[in-house]
Amino acid sequence: MALITVIGASGRQGIAQVSQALQAGYDVRAISRQDDPFAGYDIKGVDKVEVRPMDLYDTETFRPALEGSDYIFYTHPLQARADRAVLVGQVGAVAADLDVKRVVWNTSSWIPDRPGDAFTYAGNTAGINALWRSGAPGTVFGSVLFMDNLLTNWARPFIVNEDRYVYPHNPELHANWISLDDVAKFMLASLERPDMEGAWLNIGGPERLVGKQVAGFLSDKFGKPIKYDPCTPREFGDYLVSAAGDDMPAEAREEFAAGIAAFYEYNNTAPTKPFEVDMDHVYERFPELEGELEVMSDWINRQDWSESNHRPAFG
Repeated sequence: MALITVIGASGRQGIAQVSQALQAGYDVRAISRQDDPFAGYDIKGVDKVEVRPMDLYDTETFRPALEGSDYIFYTHPLQARADRAVLVGQVGAVAADLDVKRVVWNTSSWIPDRPGDAFTYAGNTAGINALWRSGAPGTVFGSVLFMDNLLTNWARPFIVNEDRYVYPHNPELHANWISLDDVAKFMLASLERPDMEGAWLNIGGPERLVGKQVAGFLSDKFGKPIKYDPCTPREFGDYLVSAAGDDMPAEAREEFAAGIAAFYEYNNTAPTKPFEVDMDHVYERFPELEGELEVMSDWINRQDWSESNHRPAFG
């Protein structure tokens, strides 16, 4: 079977990609500097996954990590926001030299279709251009907002311990939340699609929800009222920095928190509505996934919300 190499395999998104690729019958290589990147996760077939290290800031490590790959799944590290275009372009260049069949980049955020959008959105456009220019056959998905964020150590404790769903969305902001498993399914579905080579597509889940609706699903799950308690974007930035703990250098914390605050101020007011996805268009491109994507209530109900299952801030 073809080999998929997953860059960032030990992060939340990479773990979903590894799991879904194994379920689909692919051979999988995990790129991680951790000896056991899947500790604490129950993934069927993970004992067959080869693990190789790679340093995104050392291109000399790319070839030995990626050689032999048929496909590469790439997810950009959140804390390396400013280097988005440079890094994906470098991955693409090595992939092209190795004759990789497809590089699939999950941007973890919306991709604009016009100039002038700020923050990582403009970085996504620059990164797509860098990937195309690298010579690697590429597909890019703009996954707008993850259901799995609710399990992180900056969201879950409020829900479980304080009966509050805390997020920086204004109460009227609509969002197409998508599960990380479904993001991986899109990535896999694109591999044998010639029309998706050199193409990008924003993707989301099947429902467009506001905060009160998400809180309602959580209330149903826990059998008690969970209140939507929107925080300010600045508070949200501070929550992320606090949750990161020692994983984030002290000198980077203020800049990161301020960047997250500005990002969500923009999301709350942008006329382009970066968290909304035209799912009719998505289903036109991927009709086989219509009716297969997970709704928020189903995702919430199948999760383990115990302390042992909390997820880290980043990854």
